Amino acid sequence: MNESLVVRRSVRDDRDFVRDLAHRSAESSVSAVRVARHSDVLESFDRLAEFVYARRHEALIAEEVGERVGFLLLLYDVPDEVTLTQQAFVAYTAVEPHARGRGVGRALLVAAEEYARAAGLRYVSLMVTDDNAPARALYDRAGFLTERRMLTKVL
Repeated sequence: MNESLVVRRSVRDDRDFVRDLAHRSAESSVSAVRVARHSDVLESFDRLAEFVYARRHEALIAEEVGERVGFLLLLYDVPDEVTLTQQAFVAYTAVEPHARGRGVGRALLVAAEEYARAAGLRYVSLMVTDDNAPARALYDRAGFLTERRMLTKVL
């Protein structure tokens, strides 16, 4: 793992960084199945962030040599929708383009797992767009398993 990488809890001053990076990376959440206006995708993230910050959560920041290079938003109070099992839920993750492939995403996931365990949770869940192959590969390597699939038909 990248030894110059540190993951820490976010402070209020990090919110602008989180929003900016999310806005710059938001298109990676859009499936090729859907046509989406960029402004709608940005509004969707802003709504998600508002939801996360209003709930029990952790916002984690990855820094490499003092530069913020990624973040992860983790929710604690969103149980599995089918079983109602308590879980931590990764609401959003993003890594600066120039820092990808250097272990930033993995370090954020490891930290999220540590926070989930400390909260007494046995599961960490997330959703990823099927078209986002790099993220899917990261989650596969981290031991995440496909539990459900959302299917969409274009009419």
